[in-house]
Amino acid sequence: MPARPLELMQGTLDMLVLKALAWEPRHGYAIMRWIRDTSGEDLQIEEGALYPALHRMHARGWIKADWGRSENNRRAKFYSLSADGKSHLLNVTTGWQRYSRAVGRVLEATQSTAP
Repeated sequence: MPARPLELMQGTLDMLVLKALAWEPRHGYAIMRWIRDTSGEDLQIEEGALYPALHRMHARGWIKADWGRSENNRRAKFYSLSADGKSHLLNVTTGWQRYSRAVGRVLEATQSTAP
């Protein structure tokens, strides 16, 4: 029986979307698919969460949006990182990596390693 997808921790959706856009512009479905595939299907973003996040990030100036054609020749809005988005991604990635290392140390602790 396959494991259920993990629920996103608060504050991670923007970071994951920005990371999905780090190499090339993508439309919404391609962003969801990239996150799902890259996470080994452990993270699955719902449209109801993704599109408000995209609008929020666009309003904050982290991403740009342009109309184009998808792989199956449908009109779609493609999102790409702005300079501010690249800077924000670097900042949140650094913070997230530090946070996850600290949590990992706590979870790996044994009674003898605790002060």
